[in-house]
Amino acid sequence: MLAARDLGVYVHVPFCRRRCDYCAFATYVDRDHLMADYVAALRTEIATALDAGLLRPARALFVGGGTPSRLAAEDLASVLSAVPLLPGAEVSVECNPEDVTDDRLAAYRQAGVTRISLGAQAVAPHVLASLGRYHRFDEVVVAAAAVERAGFASWNLDLIYGASAERDVDWARTLQTALDLGPPHLSAYALTVEPGTPLAADASRHPDDDVQAHRYEMADAALSAAGYRWEEISNWARPGHRCVYNNIAWSAGDYLGFGSAAHSHRGRKRWWNVRRPERYVALIGSGASPVAGSETLEDDQAAFEALSLALRTPRGVPASALAWSPELTGLVEWTAGRAVLTVAGRMLASEIALRLEVSGASAGSGARS
Repeated sequence: MLAARDLGVYVHVPFCRRRCDYCAFATYVDRDHLMADYVAALRTEIATALDAGLLRPARALFVGGGTPSRLAAEDLASVLSAVPLLPGAEVSVECNPEDVTDDRLAAYRQAGVTRISLGAQAVAPHVLASLGRYHRFDEVVVAAAAVERAGFASWNLDLIYGASAERDVDWARTLQTALDLGPPHLSAYALTVEPGTPLAADASRHPDDDVQAHRYEMADAALSAAGYRWEEISNWARPGHRCVYNNIAWSAGDYLGFGSAAHSHRGRKRWWNVRRPERYVALIGSGASPVAGSETLEDDQAAFEALSLALRTPRGVPASALAWSPELTGLVEWTAGRAVLTVAGRMLASEIALRLEVSGASAGSGARS
């Protein structure tokens, strides 16, 4: 169980070797010369938050990107060491399969990393190519074996479904091959067309909504049969292997973000850093704040957002927050005073969230778990 005051910390690493065709994140393929200065800036920003009393020992630390494994292992370790952690805290690091080596994983373990997240996305070469991914799945197999060999009890595999080149048989093979690797946690995301990406510019590669709905049903059926439990719409885990950092965020908990484009949330306030890493490094170097903007939510807005997040999880929302109507038949189950999405409902979560009613429902929308 998560405590109400558990803190999550996110560290953003914006460097990538290549940019995937669907990616709209704040990542860069031409900024590697900034790595040393960026690491120093991260340590300074973390120290400043600690001195100001903003940063307290965290329950979970997540390093994402970009590609955190682009950094030298000792540089990443120096950032991790700057963050105070509670005993038994989860420390997750995202890795590209081609970066994974026994030496790197050993260094991560020494630095306190407890969880690895590997980006696999697909198995078939023609599907990977249609996503603009350049690794081979056999690199994922080698990386997964190395993660197991290094002794990581928890690790995650990321998949994407809905590529134009993907057929049902390709997705079924991807799911089975992923399950054969035995990740304790698995994420399966619907391919999304983001403005300004190469994918957005090529309508012939845009995903089909009905196809994606079918692929989601395939994923849930395969993962449920294999003993995984639904954790959030796009995430499944074996018992005891839920991602603690993500659950803090899904529970509308407090989290602090460090690095360029990192977002933070505390109570009803949220803020975010400047997007470009060179600007971030310059601001930190001059002693200025890297914060680009902030907002304070009204009580009703904060409560609605908390309910919307809870709706995406198995705990659902208080029944008083989602009134029954014939249109929701087969999409929502009302049981034990809660309203929980069915498999069909998960695929329409955004639309169903528009029906949420804040009055009479707890802003926390139930116990955090």
